[in-house]
Amino acid sequence: MALQMAAHSFEQVGELRIHPSPKRVRAFFGGRPIVDTTQAIVVWEPRRVVPSYAVPLVDIDAQLVPATSRGGEEHAVVIGEGPPVLDPSTGFSVHTTPGQSYDVDVGTVLDQAAFAPEDPDLQGYAVLDFAAFDEWRDEDEVDVVHPRDPFSRVECRRSSRHVVVESDGEVLADSHAPIMLFETLLPTRYYLPRADVRMDLLTPSDSRTGCAYKGFASYFSTATVPDIAWTYLDPEHDAAPVKDLICFYNERVDITVDGDRLERPTTPWS
Repeated sequence: MALQMAAHSFEQVGELRIHPSPKRVRAFFGGRPIVDTTQAIVVWEPRRVVPSYAVPLVDIDAQLVPATSRGGEEHAVVIGEGPPVLDPSTGFSVHTTPGQSYDVDVGTVLDQAAFAPEDPDLQGYAVLDFAAFDEWRDEDEVDVVHPRDPFSRVECRRSSRHVVVESDGEVLADSHAPIMLFETLLPTRYYLPRADVRMDLLTPSDSRTGCAYKGFASYFSTATVPDIAWTYLDPEHDAAPVKDLICFYNERVDITVDGDRLERPTTPWS
């Protein structure tokens, strides 16, 4: 039997997974570098699909104080046919492996912003809450949202396939010039020229989301479906080809490609 790579990846999702990073990693707060290391480790706690950085304690220029508060709610989701996993809306303070949580005192106390797993491969390290710091850099590039997963990628491909997008039987887009965006373990996304989209049916919303690989997205709603589509006005370089194009949630609309209607996938955005 051939090995199905996506299924194989999900088989390990219940384990504590680590991967050494060859990059110089820095974290800043209040304009001051709190972390500066070339020995970072990318860490996925059990059931997490988004990684964090673990850094040597000796490379943290702050005081770590055992946290007295603890907790938070888990938000489990299913991606495709995989097992339930924790999506990024599950806060950093929720941990799925034994260890000790710490407050990080940088002059300001960052509540539960560090976690030292008991695993011997992470002895002398602390996993840090990406969102607690003002800025992260790998080498001299700014990271956004979370560390980049070295086993995930984003690939954009121009296509001439015929893509039709409908909602409740109404055509929202009809294009022969999509850019198809392929992202590890996620559905194919179809980014369409605005000239091929019924922009008169879309209203900008106040929603914004961030992606470590694509940047920050702005959203559109229809009269009946909120946040049905999005665009990247200033994408990260991985997603530069889709700048200003419109993409609809496969999970919330009916998409037909070359005459074949796609099934709506099961993802955190369903």
